[in-house]
Amino acid sequence: MNAQVLPDEDEGVPHPRKNSDLRGHDQAEKVLLDAFNSGRLAHAWLLCGPRGIGKATLAYRFARFLLAKGGEAPADNGLFGEELPKDDLSSLSVSIDDPVFHRIAAGAHADLKVIERQFDEKKGKYKTEIVVDDVRSIGSFMSLSAAEGGWRVVIIDSADEMNRNAANAVLKVLEEPPAKAILLLVSHNSGRLLPTIRSRCRKLTLSTLDEAVVTGLLSAQHPQMSPDDAGELARLAEGSIGRALDLEEEGGLELYRDILELLESLPRLDVAALHTLAGKLGRAGADMAFQTFADLLLGWLGRMILSVSRGDQGVGSPEQLLNNRLGVSSSLASWLEVWDKINHLLARTDAINMDRRQMIITIFLALEKAAQG
Repeated sequence: MNAQVLPDEDEGVPHPRKNSDLRGHDQAEKVLLDAFNSGRLAHAWLLCGPRGIGKATLAYRFARFLLAKGGEAPADNGLFGEELPKDDLSSLSVSIDDPVFHRIAAGAHADLKVIERQFDEKKGKYKTEIVVDDVRSIGSFMSLSAAEGGWRVVIIDSADEMNRNAANAVLKVLEEPPAKAILLLVSHNSGRLLPTIRSRCRKLTLSTLDEAVVTGLLSAQHPQMSPDDAGELARLAEGSIGRALDLEEEGGLELYRDILELLESLPRLDVAALHTLAGKLGRAGADMAFQTFADLLLGWLGRMILSVSRGDQGVGSPEQLLNNRLGVSSSLASWLEVWDKINHLLARTDAINMDRRQMIITIFLALEKAAQG
């Protein structure tokens, strides 16, 4: 599938409403298309899967399809009143030149309503939740006749961010769904939703992307990136193109290599390198870098524990060679214990406003102890 991006999105990652390039989810698209062609399209869909794999892009892709093509009426009844079959539509694709594509990209289609966390002007950042005022108008919107004679579509991105009152307001809509209206809920963790919401939606789970797909998407977004760097970012992102792009923007690859170099000094830590890394991540204004560090370290430790549990001794990347060595130096129970300890420490960082520099030193000392057996 060739990427199609609107002209004003030639830098960075296009918002899902502007992006027609969805890869790796052909089966999920087929499920939606088959449901539409069958004439038995569920009124609400729960699009599930890890963050950053294309769920919102699929939601907008389906919304464009419904608003551009889904309003096409079936063939007239036959001479004796029998319903004649309509031609099946064979793709969810809508051309970037279609007026519907442009109106949705501009947030100006009268039959599409999008619910997201709102920006708090006073605090200068996005709110942490979708609140009831954000969703209150969904019911009346879906009950109206479509402005363009087809469907009314609502996208909630993401449904996990609704607070209890907002979720209950959406539940009322799901209990009495209007005709020719569809609700698309994007969810990174559907277990956080009310069971009653889950039970009233058709669940469609999207899988993580193959490394090759993530690598290709990275290369398309950043053609100047070397193939080796794109491949390594894809591996670290574990099937999420969103995560891979975030890592690239946050300097995650360089940080990962710094972490790996320090880990390779185990079971006797390079103290000077440790203090250098802790100083860099502990300084004021390094909040995002610290969070990236935490994600990368936990990602590595999770892979290391999995490698130990499987008894892997394969030859491959520098990380795999490191895991092979550390995996035989201590028991699985010891690595699981240090996993719990590090998670606990990281969870407390914000809660007690702990010094991040000291936190990093404490984490690596715990890893050193585990590596010494």
